[in-house]
Amino acid sequence: MSTTPIARLLGIMARLRDPEGGCPWDLAQTPASIVPYTIEEAYEVADAVEGGDPEELRDELGDLLFQVVFQARIAEEAGRFAFDDVAAAIADKMVRRHPHIFGEVRGLDPEAVNAQWAAIKAQERADKTRSGRAAPAGTLSGVPLALPALARAEKISRKAAAVGFDWPDAAEVVAKVREETDEVAQALAGEGPEAVAEEIGDLLFSVANLARHAGVDPEEALRRANLKFQRRFAAMEAEVTQAGRTLPEAGLAAMEAAWVAVKRRER
Repeated sequence: MSTTPIARLLGIMARLRDPEGGCPWDLAQTPASIVPYTIEEAYEVADAVEGGDPEELRDELGDLLFQVVFQARIAEEAGRFAFDDVAAAIADKMVRRHPHIFGEVRGLDPEAVNAQWAAIKAQERADKTRSGRAAPAGTLSGVPLALPALARAEKISRKAAAVGFDWPDAAEVVAKVREETDEVAQALAGEGPEAVAEEIGDLLFSVANLARHAGVDPEEALRRANLKFQRRFAAMEAEVTQAGRTLPEAGLAAMEAAWVAVKRRER
């Protein structure tokens, strides 16, 4: 008897969680214990997209889907909801949040679509509050604590900006970044590690705001910068060590010269 791939996957998950003969590791997991794996898989999807390998992306999307199936199975065992409920809920949400596609609204540009999306989300939150499903929410609520700090900073500042608490343009944010950089320098010159950490945090928050004003995803920008540094460092290391020297033996001057050469070649 044939079955769909998703039905097969759900069956595999049920077998893994079967109290009689299931996998001991899978049976020991809870919704909280598998969250780190879910986050890791999401980042591996991002890496696969960056790498441009369709087969790798397919595999990583499968790993991420398995995390959804895993959470849904645990919830089903507890009598809360099942995978079909998850799929139905997101389908309903997408239809509800796209009235310009599935309803009668027409002719919206991207900016109007974003505004409509935000208004619908706000209405959904208000409905949850009235129904008792959620506590009254402030302007900055609803940003997940589990987000990477840089991404969370961008989302928090975006919510503040939505009610008018924002710099008028990117130039003023650049000035704020310079101000925060000066404060970091002052802290380094004569204050303790806690003060330095606080000032660096302020600087990073200001940079996240600058990215938002520039229309740049700060988390993605930093991820790309990390990859660029890794690529250039590997090329520099290969150049310096080809004569049999280690990096410490070669010294900073040789490493810097090779680094400049690598950057020049990339241009």
